[in-house]
Amino acid sequence: MARDRLVVREDFEASSAPAGAHWSTYALGNGGLEHTGSTLRFVNTDTMPRQISNAQIDDYQGLRRREFLWRPPLKMAVRARFSHPAGELSGTAGFGFWNDPFMMTGKRWPSLPRATWFFYASPPSNMKLALGVLGHGWKVATLDAIRLPFFLLLPTAPIAVPLMNIHPLYRALWPLAQRAIGVSEAQIEADMCEWHTYCVEWRKDLVRFDVDDGTVLECVTSPKGPLGCVIWLDNQCLVATPWGRFRYRWLASPGRQWMEIDTLSIEEIDS
Repeated sequence: MARDRLVVREDFEASSAPAGAHWSTYALGNGGLEHTGSTLRFVNTDTMPRQISNAQIDDYQGLRRREFLWRPPLKMAVRARFSHPAGELSGTAGFGFWNDPFMMTGKRWPSLPRATWFFYASPPSNMKLALGVLGHGWKVATLDAIRLPFFLLLPTAPIAVPLMNIHPLYRALWPLAQRAIGVSEAQIEADMCEWHTYCVEWRKDLVRFDVDDGTVLECVTSPKGPLGCVIWLDNQCLVATPWGRFRYRWLASPGRQWMEIDTLSIEEIDS
């Protein structure tokens, strides 16, 4: 017997809690959730450099990764806006699907990352994963490092990483690594402070990202499931480059910054 399709729809109007029953909340430091009556705001206030601040909802807390809910084919749509434009909003933010690889919300073994999502990172973050795309900013992205091509390339890292500092070699060699880790990215040109509808259609052999019915990226680097859904705003900063630079810290930002969600839907679709 076929199971019912999994569908989640939220308008944040009738909920007495900050988020609906489907979601677990996660707030750290000076991060918090505010239910306005018709929207949900993810707020960071006066963040500090020695403390992580995070406002988040997700649907995977307490679950093992094999119990995460979402697999292709599905479609997610989020109507959202931000308090500050790209470059002024501090930290990272976004919404989509990933495997929570760093044990942030559960006692799981660490893992290599998998994700398909709308992702923002402010300078000085520099996650330079796609050739020709900035390592920060408001982007769409796929990533799946749990793939045989990546494991086959991994033994070459001690030699390959120093070579990436030579620009012609970086441009020649990095596309091989990018394909191995299933990375596709594109910048979003839409104004983050205005309301937009962000959609991702995640299929087994294709992912398409749309903003207001205009396609930003269509790619074949579709990560495997199951993945969990996450929506967040935090003050993290990460530098991770092909040429071997790595740094992690938390950013200080005075005042209030927020991401606001009006409506959200996730629905399994036909193959």
